Amino acid sequence: MNSQSQPNYAVNKKIAAILLVMAGLIFVSFVLFRSATDKASPTISQEVGVQQPVGDPVIAGEDGAKGTIIRAHDSEFGSMLFDGEKQAIYIWELENSTTPECYGSCAVAWPPVLTDGTPIASTGVNSALLGTTQRTDGTTQVTYNGHPLYYYAHEGPGEVKCHDIRTHGGLWWVIQPNGIRAA
Repeated sequence: MNSQSQPNYAVNKKIAAILLVMAGLIFVSFVLFRSATDKASPTISQEVGVQQPVGDPVIAGEDGAKGTIIRAHDSEFGSMLFDGEKQAIYIWELENSTTPECYGSCAVAWPPVLTDGTPIASTGVNSALLGTTQRTDGTTQVTYNGHPLYYYAHEGPGEVKCHDIRTHGGLWWVIQPNGIRAA
């Protein structure tokens, strides 16, 4: 080896070391960014095994408890109730009071609309008709005009597939802002 090639070898080692350090910094930055964005991924509800929306359809009240947002939107059945993420809301023919009767396999297919605080009446919803009831597991279910409210587990936001559908021994209906089931 001659004397001219030795300095190039030393320079190349320094460049390689700098590139290695830069690659490490980029990798660490990627890992930190990825872990921060993973916190916004969808979650699975343990009670019913149904994927819940990424965004929280809730607002914190004065006491810090979160109330589920209920709002009215247009649909093929007229104006009806949805949650804050535009998930369709249903009532069940077999429930004639605020006492929930949908448990077990029924609640897997028809998850209750739950809240951690006072429900929030949003666009087009009559706050006087909005209420809550206790479920046997201690959770709080949202009611409207005296009826416990439910989602259908196999619908996405904005979908309304199960109006006037019979399952679990009764008909399921969408509910209008006036508190009456859609025709």
